[in-house]
Amino acid sequence: MKKLLLGLMMALGLSGVASAAGAGFPLDKAPARTNDMAALQNGAKLFVNYCLSCHSASFMRYNRLRDIGLTDKQIAENLTFTTDKIGDTMKASIDPKEAKAWFGANPPDLTLVARSRSSGAGSGADYLYTLLRSYYRDDTKPTGWNNLVFPNIGMPHPLWELQGERQPVFEKHGSHGHEVQVHKGWAPVKAGTMSQEQYDQNVGDLVAYLQWMAEPAQNSRVRIGVWVLLFLAAFTVVAWRLNAAFWKDIK
Repeated sequence: MKKLLLGLMMALGLSGVASAAGAGFPLDKAPARTNDMAALQNGAKLFVNYCLSCHSASFMRYNRLRDIGLTDKQIAENLTFTTDKIGDTMKASIDPKEAKAWFGANPPDLTLVARSRSSGAGSGADYLYTLLRSYYRDDTKPTGWNNLVFPNIGMPHPLWELQGERQPVFEKHGSHGHEVQVHKGWAPVKAGTMSQEQYDQNVGDLVAYLQWMAEPAQNSRVRIGVWVLLFLAAFTVVAWRLNAAFWKDIK
């Protein structure tokens, strides 16, 4: 019982830290693309190439990617590594001990990250979309990177080659007798392989995939729910008229 209570307290404490990490920085609205098969396929490719080396998705199997329009051959040839099989779960290739030595902690599993990161500031997709577009160079940090959404983040910028390097631009404003810095934009430092518009597009695809991966049946659930509500609405009219017909002679 004590272990259970301790585990719950630790979980609540970690969730509080996660929420506080992004507190104070406004989140951008992530594009809604969980029904866009091309976007999800591109997101899956980005996830495998840039995230899966460190982060596992141990509750997702490669063959589930059939649901986003990929064949087993496409999955095996383009999204799995040499030793992976189509029915395997998505496991990171990094050694946990080495990861802890490099980053201070073992990188978390990302299967449910798009759901676990939701807060009053926005959805988990909004958080991830803003996080991956808020990195900047910071030579004072061990990884050489920092993030406006998650200050002192332990993860280096996974997509820096695509985005390039930039620095945040701040303006000083007075607030209640104190001087505060307000983020006003970004200053480019080194160009990446993509323009900012292309980068934002690809980050949107990656976040859409993470959102889909957190609940692959979500779109089906919503579609079924709509039909159920329509059926109940129609049945309500039928039941109301039947009730009137049954009781008309008694009244």
